[in-house]
Amino acid sequence: MKSAYELAMERLNKTAPTQKVTEAQKKKLAEIDSKYAAKIAERELFVKDELQKAMAKGDAEAMEQLAKQLVSDRKSLEAEKQEKKEKVRQDG
Repeated sequence: MKSAYELAMERLNKTAPTQKVTEAQKKKLAEIDSKYAAKIAERELFVKDELQKAMAKGDAEAMEQLAKQLVSDRKSLEAEKQEKKEKVRQDG
C-alpha cells in the first residue's frame, strides 16, 4: 500500500514530469545563483549604508522609503534570477 506522499508524487509526475538537468545546466544555474546573490548583497550594503545616514539625520520618512526600496530591489532581482534560471532549464 502506498503512502499519501507517494500517491501525490505520482500524480505530480503525471501532470508535470520532472526535467533532467545536465551538468552544464547545473553549472550555469549555480553561476546565476552566485551572480544574483552578489547583486543582492551589493544592493543591501548600499541601501543599508543609506539607511544609516538617514538614521543619523533622524529622517524617518527616508528610512521608510529606503526599506521599501530594498524589498522592491530584492524582489525584482529574485524574479530576474528565476527568469534566467528557467531559460537555462528550457534551453537544455
